[in-house]
Amino acid sequence: MNQPGSVAELTETLRAGGYLADRGLSTAVYVALSLNRPVLLEGEVGVGKTELAKTLATVLGRKLIRLQCYEGIDTNQAMYEWDYARQLLHIRALSERGMADSADEDTVVDKLFGPRFLLERPLLEAIKAGDGAVLLIDEVDRADDEFEAFLLEVLSDFQISIPEVGTVKAVRPPLVLLTSNRTRELHDALKRRCLYHWLGYPSAEREVEIVTVREPSVSTDLAAKVVAAVNRLREMDLAKPPGVAETIDWARMLDFLGEAELDAEAADLTLGSVVKDHDDEELVRSRLDEITSR
Repeated sequence: MNQPGSVAELTETLRAGGYLADRGLSTAVYVALSLNRPVLLEGEVGVGKTELAKTLATVLGRKLIRLQCYEGIDTNQAMYEWDYARQLLHIRALSERGMADSADEDTVVDKLFGPRFLLERPLLEAIKAGDGAVLLIDEVDRADDEFEAFLLEVLSDFQISIPEVGTVKAVRPPLVLLTSNRTRELHDALKRRCLYHWLGYPSAEREVEIVTVREPSVSTDLAAKVVAAVNRLREMDLAKPPGVAETIDWARMLDFLGEAELDAEAADLTLGSVVKDHDDEELVRSRLDEITSR
């Protein structure tokens, strides 16, 4: 589809795709689309950072390209690699047919380091796709400082230099979303390249709306009870407080089981959909009556 013409239109487009964005978030994304700026989304785990990229790709009719960051990720895994195994097989095939010696050496080398043997990783794939893609650089805080510095160059110029091929530059850059759970502080240089938006837990009223939009079969009353219980869980000293994704999962599971109420017994049977740590689970089970009371 064409790019939304206003913040309000983008908000409605996202809502139609099942994602409820507040005006601040919609404004950041709209400006990013209009001015070709990356967006850095920070916030608690499970508040919808990754889901936003998925929804944007769907409603804008773009390809979602995801780079999942982790400790030790390097430029080869993010940008491109040569398919050495296929190159060796190609050389062997040429030798067996007696073509390697007779063929022009430069021609053979050019073919070995051409598009046929180039493995595109997410960054190169996104640059080549241009504005036909949404590039999600997920959990960038898990990568190390060297990789973060490498991203600065890519995000500034939206181009990658491949010595054997040349420079690949996006005619129009992809929409880039970076997410961070703040396991470490990102450098100011990266933040300056991006528009910034903090995603926190939504209000109870908005979270109920999110649940009913994502899961239309769930009644408003059940959604409200689940949201109230989840908010009590977030006030507890849990190792892994539940995010919005867990709220949706809990409501979906209760609805699937035909539970119209969230009492202590129903919560006990379905706790695995919202609490994902054994010690947390033990603590929560000891206070189920309190958590499910209204």
